[in-house]
Amino acid sequence: MIDRDPLAEAELRELVPAVIGILVSRGADFATAEDAVQDALIEALRSWPSDPPRDRRGWLVTVAWRKFLDIVRSEGSRMKREERVMAATLAEPETSSEPGTDGVPNADDTLDLYFLCAHPDLSPASAVALTLRAVGGLTTKQIAAAYMVPESTMAQRISRAKSTIAGSRLNRPGGLSSVLTTLYLVFNEGHSGEVDLVAEAIRLTRTLASMIDSAEVDGLLALMLLHHARRDARFGADGRLISLADQDRTLWDQRLIVEGIEILQAALGRDELGQYQAQAAIAALHADAQTVEDTDWVQVVEWYDELLKLNESPIASLNRAVAIGEADGPVAGLAELGRLDETLPRYFAVEAHLRERAGEDEAAAKLYVEAAAKASNLAERDHLMRQAARLNSR
Repeated sequence: MIDRDPLAEAELRELVPAVIGILVSRGADFATAEDAVQDALIEALRSWPSDPPRDRRGWLVTVAWRKFLDIVRSEGSRMKREERVMAATLAEPETSSEPGTDGVPNADDTLDLYFLCAHPDLSPASAVALTLRAVGGLTTKQIAAAYMVPESTMAQRISRAKSTIAGSRLNRPGGLSSVLTTLYLVFNEGHSGEVDLVAEAIRLTRTLASMIDSAEVDGLLALMLLHHARRDARFGADGRLISLADQDRTLWDQRLIVEGIEILQAALGRDELGQYQAQAAIAALHADAQTVEDTDWVQVVEWYDELLKLNESPIASLNRAVAIGEADGPVAGLAELGRLDETLPRYFAVEAHLRERAGEDEAAAKLYVEAAAKASNLAERDHLMRQAARLNSR
């Protein structure tokens, strides 16, 4: 087992996209380049503690390129491919054990990796896994642990993803919306442990925002920061889920809230509204309120209206019904809810909340139980059952 220095490992992960970009620019195919860089990372973790190089990125490039050549030879690649690789090698200047950074790509090389990993031919799960490997620099074992699946399962998923995009060039085939969707999927997983996917998603989105001029990328970053600011208040000491209305708002991270709102305001000022900016605006209204009663619910409804123009999300429609119930009263909220499909996730939880606000405790308690039976995770189920028990005890 390799003893890992968290700071050194974090620095290594920052270097991964650039190193993969260099190998690809030298003629390596993406899948083999990514494997070679992972092998180089393992060697770096072994050797750097006792013999750290002066130029870490240059060291990784040199070692990863050698690993790539080893893989090519061991796999008995076609003659044409090997000739192309060897020609690229001969064209490279002589390197020492402490190489310089000649040939290190600019930000566009790393940006291309974001887009390639969000290739439209990949499933969302595969895009997430490949992004964490190639852009995030995580090992297959770390990704598997974060998603709580066997390492072999995650290895197969990543292998299939790389096979799917084999031969694709780094020419941004995925589209920005696919990249943002992938990053938001990583963020919403939210598992903590050796790898905190929330923190990783924020890191990757910050990097993307530094490389691309997009109001919507900034909107996603603002949304992540505003949601992450409430993290410490979402669960009690016993692990119980705490609803937004009942959270201790003194536990909210005001530094993240201020940063998120500043980023959002700058993005909105560009008049290029996107769905992540609209979601961030709603999150900002919640973050700005001292209590749930202080929330500007009228503005929240207006922002949901904007969001639904951009993305007809059923979850947004459910949340809009809740906001209408707060702004105009529970009867109005129930009327809005009645227009929606009751098979939607959390439909009965929303109805239970609105029924309770309307004073229909018995009906609300039954609905909380029904919602608990349909809950997607244990924490949410337990929360809904406690809500039912609370009403039944009255």
